[in-house]
Amino acid sequence: MNESLLRELVPAVIGVLVRRGADFAAAEDAVQDALVEAVRGWPDDPPQDPKGWLVTVAWRKFLDATRADTSRRHREVRVEGEPMPGPSQMADDTLQLYFLCAHPSLTPASAVALTLRAVGGLTTPQIAQAYLVPEATMAQRISRAKRTVSGVRFNQPGDVATVLRVLYLVFNEGYSGDVDLAGEAIRLTRRLAAKTNHEEVAGLLALMLLHHARRPARTGPDGRLVPLAEQDRNLWNTRLIAEGVDVLQTALTRDRLGEFQTQAAIAALHADARTTEETDWVQIVEWYDELVRLTDSPVARLNRAVAVGEADGPRAGLAALAGLDPALPRHTAVAAYLHERDDDPVTAARLYTEAARSAPSLPERDHLTRQAARLNARLRS
Repeated sequence: MNESLLRELVPAVIGVLVRRGADFAAAEDAVQDALVEAVRGWPDDPPQDPKGWLVTVAWRKFLDATRADTSRRHREVRVEGEPMPGPSQMADDTLQLYFLCAHPSLTPASAVALTLRAVGGLTTPQIAQAYLVPEATMAQRISRAKRTVSGVRFNQPGDVATVLRVLYLVFNEGYSGDVDLAGEAIRLTRRLAAKTNHEEVAGLLALMLLHHARRPARTGPDGRLVPLAEQDRNLWNTRLIAEGVDVLQTALTRDRLGEFQTQAAIAALHADARTTEETDWVQIVEWYDELVRLTDSPVARLNRAVAVGEADGPRAGLAALAGLDPALPRHTAVAAYLHERDDDPVTAARLYTEAARSAPSLPERDHLTRQAARLNARLRS
């Protein structure tokens, strides 16, 4: 059975049921029930028209649930009398599902979970495993999210920027359990790019491709984090880099710059360099200036300080860092790196140790701890 085909069909089938009169929550439940039957029956008896089969079974599931709920009998009369269009008449509502699942009334965590289930076609157990939470917890999160958007009209316009932020949240989760969330985010963003001619959708897709291309080199054989400067660039995926650069260049020709295009341009410059020393840091600083202008993000300013330190020397980087809030995540780690570059190992070792205590992940904490140990060993020798 082609599981990827099933997942591709989910949003379109949900859209058909909604257009026939089902609310979003009921349609999504019915489609999930139909998927269970598909998993059981398709290996032995695959249908000639998979989408039509799913629509038929999901519609029956919806009607059965409607009949079982006496408070919805008035709607049953209305929907049961409607004609059942064939596959050729089905509208593709995938884009509207993206908007609905990223509705502003949802929390980021709920929007991510609902997107993965309704647009991505993942099951609740798969999503729970990917986010390392109990299945019951994820089921409650998805149920609450569906109730929240149940009254939202399916034909209302959505906000592309909100959808992109949800997809970027998925991408940044990376890999956990049996579900590669980075790969899933790329798949969903590709589909979104096929549905809308929006330059920032292309910018996000390019950014994901360029970052994902470096994934094989980000960890060593022992699982240790490998920083960009130390990565074996022969391990980078040149096919993904070429695709990302091509997507980015096409988006940039539209001359409507956004934050994801800007981040992708920075990633492209890193991908273009054979070594850290050969990186065009001056141009990277210029792109960070654009990113700060677009977003006024403290994180962008922090990353800009690193780039300034590479382009103009560590003291210039420290000067750029001085105006930022020390409580900013990774601020102390950046300060440690720049002080080491400025030949101040005592301060750098102290800051690496301090940064390790507040590291957001175990691999990063271990990396910072090793950096501090390396400098302390050098100071004792």
